[in-house]
Amino acid sequence: MVLGTTSGAGKSWLTTALCRYYSNRGLKVAPFKAQNMSNNARVVPGPAGVMGEIGSAQYFQALAARAEPEVRMNPLLLKPEADTHSQVVLMGQVSDELTAMPWRGRSEKVWPQIAAALDALRAEHDVVVIEGAGSPAEINLHASDIVNMRVARHADARCLLVTDIDRGGAFAHLYGTWALLPEDERALIHGFVLNKFRGDASLLAPAPQMLQDLTGVPTVATIPMNWHHGLPEEDGVFDDRSISAGSVHTTVAVVAYPRISNLDEFQPLKNVPGVRLLWARSPADLGGLKPTDWVVLPGSKSTAADLAWLRAQGLDSAIAQHAGRGGAVLGVCGGLQMLGEALVDTAGIDGNAPGLGLLPLVTTFEVAKTVQRTQAQFGAVAGPWTALAGVAVTGYEIHHGQTAQHPAMAAKGDVAREVMAGIAWQNDLGNVLGLYLHGLFEYPAALQALFGRTGAAPVPTLDAVFDGLARTVQDCFAPGVLHSLAAEEATNL
Repeated sequence: MVLGTTSGAGKSWLTTALCRYYSNRGLKVAPFKAQNMSNNARVVPGPAGVMGEIGSAQYFQALAARAEPEVRMNPLLLKPEADTHSQVVLMGQVSDELTAMPWRGRSEKVWPQIAAALDALRAEHDVVVIEGAGSPAEINLHASDIVNMRVARHADARCLLVTDIDRGGAFAHLYGTWALLPEDERALIHGFVLNKFRGDASLLAPAPQMLQDLTGVPTVATIPMNWHHGLPEEDGVFDDRSISAGSVHTTVAVVAYPRISNLDEFQPLKNVPGVRLLWARSPADLGGLKPTDWVVLPGSKSTAADLAWLRAQGLDSAIAQHAGRGGAVLGVCGGLQMLGEALVDTAGIDGNAPGLGLLPLVTTFEVAKTVQRTQAQFGAVAGPWTALAGVAVTGYEIHHGQTAQHPAMAAKGDVAREVMAGIAWQNDLGNVLGLYLHGLFEYPAALQALFGRTGAAPVPTLDAVFDGLARTVQDCFAPGVLHSLAAEEATNL
């Protein structure tokens, strides 16, 4: 099990790397995270073949493990809709009962299904690599814990505790976390991991030995800083330090509204040589864009609220100006809904709002949620997206809204160009494209169509990324540690 001293310490990254490391040794491996809080979600099979949602991190961990992603790998998913409210997804399905329940009362109700999912995965696999959440030493949450030490105790897991040394205070974080755990839980900590280290590792001495003298726990790995590891960050975060090397030919400005979702699907763009991704939080962020640059409106867990935020920042005018100059604008899922004329919500799902008016569409919110994998093919696509014409893609849909042509606008001759039946539309000029399909840029054919250049450096495949992570942990962990962590769980190691 991989625990962390804080959020962002590197739990997801390390769990993914360990999944591929053990899989490369011929073992049958599965990831597990009891509870994830994220608006980055993927569509995977659930009980009886019904499609459901899990956190994107567990989806990628399953691929790293060469396992079919499924809902048992992340039985509880919390999708924040406001600062004090989250939609609760249990075993892949939205639960209105759990969503309405107070947080502290929820844990005992969901624990039996969490434990059953973990037990089933353990019975079916040689190794299960478990990811914790936040910190296991949040003493205000310990009594109702269902994701950290309760899981560790249930599985009698060998735990690694990872910290982000680049933030400073790493040894205090490790010691303080260990010290706040009850004695029986301390015994489950088998090693400390220093992540994101920059500099001369010899300068760490004598701190690792002093920490071991205090705790009895060795520091088993020091992992260097790696801005270009190729995985999406769990919350979709990227920054200028992670720009692909080489001259920039396309800037992709992603509008970063408060309830942004599924940002991880843009990671492949970050890996394309010559493409720069940046956040857009104000009109100034869009001011220097060329018409060949993109403005992207990504998914949203609260479309009407994020649209109101976008207007309050003045970004609506900036986006309209970019589109008016013929600039490329892409809306995905909630972003597609924002590009239309109106959001209509008689069911009380999301909220009513006027849209940005860049596509003659109207979205009606419904109680039933569309959660499905989708295979589709682009039709005749115009404008900067012409290269996508005829490209067949596979992706996923997660949305409450249903979008269609605005009838009054159609009567006046303003008709959206439907380039994928019921999924994607363009304006008449062709520079504005909206689609419900998530995962477009994870499909190699789409990337090749949009960015294929003679002599250009190849975009790393996911398998190459996973194997690179596995090599990193193999090189950075002390000899024998990774073997000993799994030896009893996998007797054929």
